[in-house]
Amino acid sequence: MAGGDAKTSATADADRSAAGGETTIRVVIVDDHAVVRRGLRQVLECEPDIEVVAEASELEDGRRYVRGHRPEVLVLDLNLPRGLSLGAIPDIRAESPGTEIVVLTMQNEPAYAREALGKGALGYVLKEAAESELVEAVRRASVGDTYLNPRLGARVAAEPPPGPPGGLSEREVEVLRMIALGHTNAEIADELYLSVRTVETHRAHIQQKLRLGSRHELVRYALEHGLLDG
Repeated sequence: MAGGDAKTSATADADRSAAGGETTIRVVIVDDHAVVRRGLRQVLECEPDIEVVAEASELEDGRRYVRGHRPEVLVLDLNLPRGLSLGAIPDIRAESPGTEIVVLTMQNEPAYAREALGKGALGYVLKEAAESELVEAVRRASVGDTYLNPRLGARVAAEPPPGPPGGLSEREVEVLRMIALGHTNAEIADELYLSVRTVETHRAHIQQKLRLGSRHELVRYALEHGLLDG
């Protein structure tokens, strides 16, 4: 269940100015351990320009708070009780485009960091370094900059991977495949457990990334890149 000290969206919006007239960075925290959330809140709220407006122990509660508060940053635990939260990153970004995501994790493998950033996260912080790195990651994410643990970043840079065609996320590839198979936005939403509006947002991002305008062009692209195989 979510933490009980979440502010209402209206209250959060009314408190957006910090000392010195700076804009407050509003943060939602999602982590399944109460003691971790408490520690993260303390680290962040020691800073005059950061305010934690909500916290949750489960992904769906966190997503609900993000939709309600529209925070500048979501701090998202990678490992939640129902599995990895990586797959939800594109959907959260589509639901709240103004919210940037900082992943917090114990996973120090380049593949996880690469996938998180590829799906739309701007920060990747190891829990062991959260006390010294989380504030910087949140501040960078709030202005659209990326933060990656320095040692892990060096490993990621040393192992550049092939990604999905056209720089698409895995979720966007799924949506493109279903578009090419003739499904409507409503059918795609039902199949992938998304809202129609989220599907429309994914579709717009696909068209922007691939610079393609029509469904016919999307179908041809999917065929040319083997997205309908298997």
